[in-house]
Amino acid sequence: MAALAPDVILATGDSTVPPLLQATRTVPIVFPVVTDPLGAGYVESLARPGGNVTGFMNFEYGTGGKWLELLKEIAPNVTRAAVLRDSANPSQTAQFGAIQGVAPSLKVEVTPVRMRDAGEIERAVAAFAGSPNGGLIVTAGSAAVRHRALIVTLAAQYKLPAVYWERFFVAAGGLISYGADLIENYRRAADYVDRILKGERPTDLPVQAPTKYELVINLKTAKALGLEVPPTLLARADEVIE
Repeated sequence: MAALAPDVILATGDSTVPPLLQATRTVPIVFPVVTDPLGAGYVESLARPGGNVTGFMNFEYGTGGKWLELLKEIAPNVTRAAVLRDSANPSQTAQFGAIQGVAPSLKVEVTPVRMRDAGEIERAVAAFAGSPNGGLIVTAGSAAVRHRALIVTLAAQYKLPAVYWERFFVAAGGLISYGADLIENYRRAADYVDRILKGERPTDLPVQAPTKYELVINLKTAKALGLEVPPTLLARADEVIE
């Protein structure tokens, strides 16, 4: 693709940007969804990317703390939370750190769970579910997307309330999600592509955080878990699946 010397490349996610940067440092690259472009080394700074790549993040790290707050709000009895993450992914380590930061104030013990493959996820969740008052937080990354059906199934099987970062988990039967409106990110990325085609440079276009978040709740799943969703939480929801 780089050898074709296009005017600009749209590259979604942390699985596509690194190989493109290995292939070219001249063709402009715009990402609509990346977790931590600074930590991953794609850009020199968020305000001045400094190279041929720029775009939009899919959340800010403080969102990790929000996930734990939502878990405690929808399932007040939770005192233990398993945080599913890929330890080889630096952004997910940072997400876990944000969750750890708010855990003491919420009186929740957080435990990291690696999700390199399906077998590891199944064993870890089964072991975690052996003790009461547990819940799950699924951090953002490609591993969770690959294993999303398994994770949602395990949460239902062991009756673990779970918080996700994207709506499609909740549409598939997950309990609750809170994260950036990714469609809006793609609209904003289209504007950057347009500006680059008109002569602007990626290095002059700052990497931007999300401006629009959405909260989605699955009431059917809440009922199956024996949870009564607080009216205040329902009132804040952008979408309620029944």
